[in-house]
Amino acid sequence: MPTINFFIRISCVILLTTISLNVVFTQSKSNEKIPTMPKLLSQREQLKVREEWLKKRFDTVLLPMMRRHNVSMWIVTNEEFHSDSVTEYIAPPIPYVGRRDFFVLLDNGKTLEKIAVVRYAEEHLKYFYTVLSPPRDKTAEMLRKIVEERNPKTIALNFGGGRGQSDGITHDAYKFLAGALGKNYETRFVSGGKFITDYLDTRLPEELEHYRNAVLVTDILTRRAFSNEVVTPGKTTVGDVRWWLLQQVNNLGLTVWFQPDLRVQRQSKPNETSQQFLSVADENVILERGDLIHVDFGLNYMGLSTDWQKHAYILKKGEKDAPQGLKNALKNTNRLQDVLFEKARVGMTGAEVYDATMAEMKKENIEAMIYSHPIGTQGHGLGASIDFRRTIGGAEERFRLGSYTSIELNTSTIVPEWNNQKVTIMGEDDAFMTEKGFEFIRPRQTEFYFIR
Repeated sequence: MPTINFFIRISCVILLTTISLNVVFTQSKSNEKIPTMPKLLSQREQLKVREEWLKKRFDTVLLPMMRRHNVSMWIVTNEEFHSDSVTEYIAPPIPYVGRRDFFVLLDNGKTLEKIAVVRYAEEHLKYFYTVLSPPRDKTAEMLRKIVEERNPKTIALNFGGGRGQSDGITHDAYKFLAGALGKNYETRFVSGGKFITDYLDTRLPEELEHYRNAVLVTDILTRRAFSNEVVTPGKTTVGDVRWWLLQQVNNLGLTVWFQPDLRVQRQSKPNETSQQFLSVADENVILERGDLIHVDFGLNYMGLSTDWQKHAYILKKGEKDAPQGLKNALKNTNRLQDVLFEKARVGMTGAEVYDATMAEMKKENIEAMIYSHPIGTQGHGLGASIDFRRTIGGAEERFRLGSYTSIELNTSTIVPEWNNQKVTIMGEDDAFMTEKGFEFIRPRQTEFYFIR
């Protein structure tokens, strides 16, 4: 029979374990706990939901959009080892491994007609398309027959948009289509660029719930990476944090669309720059007490991408808070976010939002940079961008109701406690456009995460 001392010892172990876990999984000044990981859908469940989204897009979105853009027929060409970025959004998101598969979407005057000319007749594809699987040497003949019988005025192909998502057709695939359809129909080829931007930047209301979970997972992993669960000051390297994040994403059955990048700002150490931004730290850099560390991290879930930038401060011995100058620097970035949210509205161009926001920053004497971009189906998506580099595309696009944007920006501030060294606070939070302006998917960072 256990003694009273035994129960006392067990209770002490449980108490100490609980305290230890609280230290690992909290990091802000307010001792805020890291949120619980949401339940993610299985692969089978994901496919079911995404097929429901696809059906709704076919039933309610695509045909009116084709008519607005004067597109009679849209042909998406998918090649083995060179999948078109559009394919998983116009067909069930399963692997297509035919040498060259074609998805033909046609406005027949009444309905949206859908024909897939593919090497392998996948079962799920048959839910959405009339599936044809001719011998390889008969593919050109089959395509010509489809087009001649319908005689479209215009045939949109994925070229001429200036971005990878809208320029998916290869040179060889273009030549194949031109040869298969003949000169008469080649003259009807038009760029699908504007049309594809409209399509990929149009979000369904049903997507938001799942996107919230994707952003929540990004938030949770970031907070854990920037805590004592992962970082031991004076021992942990930048590479350790990067590879921890990559492993966690892999453990969840998810993927990233870029490798997590860390930046380190350190008192009395000049910041190196690359292309007007703070340089990414080398993997062998050891994280030390007093460092201000930053991560840029995003993942993919349900055909949607996230993008997230946050900061942590590694407390020096005896410190309980970050220097006030660093906290003021974070407040300046929060102020930049506030102003951008005050200015941006549905129907405005990215350039208009940028100009209005930066004019206010100039009045308030805050040194700021904005390079926000559309997000959703891809991390660097199609749609309106609020960016000082207007030549990258999206500056003249207008914000659509419901579209997702990664609010990416920074401010630079002199920090007295760091001998008047300039510190840059980079923020990135995913948001969506409402009738009243942008709304964050998750609460933004207003306090540094602390590593003890």
